Amino acid sequence: MRFVDIIGQDMVKEQLRRGVDSGRISHAQLFSGRCGAGILPLAIAYVQYLNCTNRYNGDSCGVCASCQQISNLSHPDLHFVFPVNKQGKKSGEVVLSDDFLPMFRDITLARKGYFSAQDWYDKLNLGKTLKGSISSKESDAIIHKLSYKSFVSEYKSMIIWLPETMNVEAANKILKILEEPWEKTLFILVSERPDKLLSTIISRTQELIIPPISVDILMEQVAKRQNSEPSHIRNLARLSNGDILELEYLLSGDSSQMRQDNFDFFCSLMRFSYNDKHLELMSWAEEIAQLNRDRQRLLLQDFVRLLREAYMYNAGVGELSYLWGAEADFCKKFSLFVDNDNIELFVAEIEQAIIQITQNGNATIVFTHFALQVSKYVKKRS
Repeated sequence: MRFVDIIGQDMVKEQLRRGVDSGRISHAQLFSGRCGAGILPLAIAYVQYLNCTNRYNGDSCGVCASCQQISNLSHPDLHFVFPVNKQGKKSGEVVLSDDFLPMFRDITLARKGYFSAQDWYDKLNLGKTLKGSISSKESDAIIHKLSYKSFVSEYKSMIIWLPETMNVEAANKILKILEEPWEKTLFILVSERPDKLLSTIISRTQELIIPPISVDILMEQVAKRQNSEPSHIRNLARLSNGDILELEYLLSGDSSQMRQDNFDFFCSLMRFSYNDKHLELMSWAEEIAQLNRDRQRLLLQDFVRLLREAYMYNAGVGELSYLWGAEADFCKKFSLFVDNDNIELFVAEIEQAIIQITQNGNATIVFTHFALQVSKYVKKRS
């Protein structure tokens, strides 16, 4: 994977090139940003550029033995760690990244590195209740792999995708490696949620923040894939909010299954609230409580997004909305019940629920309370 294969991010690419060309290579780096902004492909392209034996024109050559092996994710000095899990796992059974490496290679190569955590969990067939994680045993495997000398390259590279899924024991073991690194060893932590990492890990890494992809670049992507009017092209690029994955969903005429599920849950909650159906609200809360905590957090974040857009319709600035299709239709109607009197109350309840879920609060209690409180605010406007 070469820099030229990365969508946009020219300033980031230039910063990475300068670091390699000048020999200023931090042994531990943190690439933070959205998966749809290119954090994983940037990490792979960076390692390929670092190890290329014939760099030219600000990029790896793509044809030397090192480039070909890294492009296929089969280089002996390039290692990957990522969250894993499986259905029907027995008590005490350990699953490691290496067990799923062929699947990870497949999705990375097929999607050119642009895929989300949920895309990966779907490929693992984890369903709605399970999520992946990085265990302490994985940290032991990292130490074992990197304790050997490199096979063919100057650097041994370890890309840890979504390090925020590490448990505390795993994170502490990683911290020890970062404190006492082996010579010519490169760690790249590729994170969507660096706020969930130990502060001591962050302090020992050089962070590179990957920004959203610019609207102009996304407009070019739309124009390549779809013959549309300039105004439609710009709207699609704007609606994608700097995320190529979101743009792909929009171009396909649909959204992700998770986003659709979140929208359905939002509609149900508001309809039950409006009609004062307390038993249905409690059943709704019990269903949400069965989701894994990451899904619950993303669900609540989506609720904030939908409430914000409904409020904008109410305020008369719907032309600035980032919605279309069924979401836009519902939020236009629901906007009658979202205004200055209750928007802050809605958002405060959501923020409180996110905090409680993050702190491992009882999900059934959290979402039952949340649903009943939301019902009060909706009834206030009915």
